[in-house]
This record gives sequence, C-alpha cells and structure tokens, in this order.
Amino acid sequence: MDHAIDGVAPILRPTANYMMRTLCDPHEDMFELRAHGPLFRTVGEASTQLGVDYVWQAMGYDVVRKILGDHENFTTRPRLTQSESVTGKGNHVASQFVGQISTYDPPEHTRLRKMLTPEFTVRRIRRLEPAIQGLIDERLEAMEAEGPSADLQGLFADPVGGGVLCELLGIPRDDRHEFIRRIRRNVDFNRGFKERANDSAAFNRYLNGLITRQRKDPDEGFIGMLVREHGDNVSDEELKGLCTALILGGVETVAGMIGFGVLALLQNPEQIKALLAGREEADRLVTELVRYLSPVQQPNPRMAVKDVIIDGQLIKAGDYVLCSILMANRDEALTPNPNVLDANRPPISDVGFGHGIHFCIGAAVAKVMLRMSYQTLWRRFPGLRLTVPIEEVKHRNAFVDCPDRLPVDW
Repeated sequence: MDHAIDGVAPILRPTANYMMRTLCDPHEDMFELRAHGPLFRTVGEASTQLGVDYVWQAMGYDVVRKILGDHENFTTRPRLTQSESVTGKGNHVASQFVGQISTYDPPEHTRLRKMLTPEFTVRRIRRLEPAIQGLIDERLEAMEAEGPSADLQGLFADPVGGGVLCELLGIPRDDRHEFIRRIRRNVDFNRGFKERANDSAAFNRYLNGLITRQRKDPDEGFIGMLVREHGDNVSDEELKGLCTALILGGVETVAGMIGFGVLALLQNPEQIKALLAGREEADRLVTELVRYLSPVQQPNPRMAVKDVIIDGQLIKAGDYVLCSILMANRDEALTPNPNVLDANRPPISDVGFGHGIHFCIGAAVAKVMLRMSYQTLWRRFPGLRLTVPIEEVKHRNAFVDCPDRLPVDW
C-alpha cells in the first residue's frame, strides 16, 4: 500500500514484519520493497518512533555506501529536546548518549576514535587470542558434557560473545556471569519496560564502580588503557558510554553471527571445508558469512543536515534515512549471485561492518573470534547437525538478529 504526501512521489507502507529475517535470509517483503528502487520513502513504525511524516529507506548497495560514507551531509546524532543537556566540545550530544561514539560527529568523533584505535590493533588482538581460545574450549567442553544433544546458542554462541567482550573490557571473572545476564535482560524486548529499566540501572551502577576502581588502579583492560593513556581527557561519563557502545554493539552481534553462521554452514555444508583448509581460506569464509548474514540489519538512522540529492532524489534537511545493510550486501551491484553463500567469492567491499567514519572499530576482533569459534567447533564436532527441522528455529526478540535456541547433536 502507498499514498502521497504534499503531492510528491508515492510513499510506501511496508508490512509490519518486513524486517523479520527468514532465518539466514532477508524477509521476502524486503525483496518486494527493493523492486521499487534503491531509495524510496516509507511510513510505519520507524517514522512513528522518530516522530516524522516519513523516512527514506536505502536498499541499494551504491546508495547505502554513499550515505554511510557521507558524514558532511548526514549525521547519526539524535535530535535534542529542550530537556536534554548539551555536552562535549563543539558536539551536541544528549546526556544519555555521551561517549556512545556512533552518535558523534567530527571533531569529537575523531577525538574518541583516536583514543580507541590502539586497543584494536593487530598486536592487541594477538594478545587476546589465547584468552579467546581458552573461552571457546571451555564452552565446547560444557556443551559436550551436556550432550550428545545441546543448545549451541545458549551453551556456546552466547557465552563466547559475552565472555570475549568481558575479557576485552577487563571485567573480573567472578563478575562476568551476572554482568552478561544483566546485559541480555536489558535488551530482551519480551520483558516489560520497568524490568528492563531496573536491569539497566544495575548495569550502570556496576560500570560506575568499575570505572572508579580503574581510575585508582588501572589494569591492562580496555578501561585501564584509556585511563592510563588519556587520564582526565576522557570523562567518567565518556568511559561509561564507550563501554556501553562496545557491549551493545558486540555481545549480541557476535552471538548472533556465531549462531546464524553455524546455521548457514549447516545449510551449505560444502562450504565447511574452507574452515579447515587454512587460516586464509577460513578468514575468507568468515568475511563471506558477514556479508551474507549481516546481523545488524540497519545501523543508526542518518539525518540529513542539509538538502542533498542521492540517486536523483531530493533528501531534505531534517529527513531521516534508514540504510539496509542486509539488502545492500544482497545486491547484484555488489557481487553476482548475492543470495548464495560462496567462500570462493572474489574480494569485495561489502558493508557488513558499516562504512565511513562509523565503520565498526571492533571488526578485526570480531573476525578473529568468529574464525576461531567456527574452526574449533567443527574440529571438535565434525558431525554437527540440527536436531529440529530448520523452520522450527526461532529468533530472539532483541535489537540484533540472533537465534533464540539452536538444538544440535554430533
């Protein structure tokens, strides 16, 4: 269904479930929408939440890449209300978003990004590899003890995604189980607002205490590194926001990628041999899985800061644009046969980890985690298989696509 506003081109009204992935693939309504072109306007839940008459939806690879890469014409900064504070040096950020780098524009974005970059170097990632491998081995032992039939998502994918982030941040081992539980309860949309708010408050109290301890005695973790290197140049609120952004951007995303990656490989078993052929082949398969699955379907909305023409369409200042990472990565303008998982696909510049100044800073760590997880899993359980019909696998009701349970045996 569509209708017109102010006599301009028709505006589409997508079905309520068009964002609901069909397991590893986009919902069929996504393909129907993209038939209208790479960039169009819609009304529905997104426009209601943003308080506007319509939003632009970008689905074509070229358009999505152009918008994500254009920080001069588009901002990720949420609009301020009169009751919200203005913080930062030359950057207007609502108080609840302080430190969350994905909502910052240059020059404050540049300042924070430079602080974070040293923590995600190849040298730092290599230092993490033994801890990552130890966590993976520990979780597979727990899965085997539960087996020969077990929930791979709950026993392996979820704990690995959360555990590595805890290792990176420097969360004490005794605190990790409760820390991850609070995170997952906070993003569980099946729970009421008050319950989630209580968990969010407890999570923030814990972070406040952790930052206070790190100020006094910084360790080798992420927070300790920022305190040692930058001292008073990074505030406690910024530290908390940076940690929150990493946690929310990493825990469920990695858990979802492990779960859906396993599901995609079980659906395409001929691709599994690439995992065991060598590091280069395995890395190439992980890159292809990220493109194929795109667990973060849409990043933060972009708002036009001035009138701009994209793909022949006038996007007015103040208009919001939603960029579909999933559909951009399934566009033939990017690669032939995009709906096929192919580990031998030639190198391409997909947008699975975003593009432009907001490209995922933890992309390299995530790829290492995924490669090690898939490789170790299949080396230990070469006969891995689902124990339920694939159509019975359900999605978790959270802000990142993730299987709820993956019953397997081996």
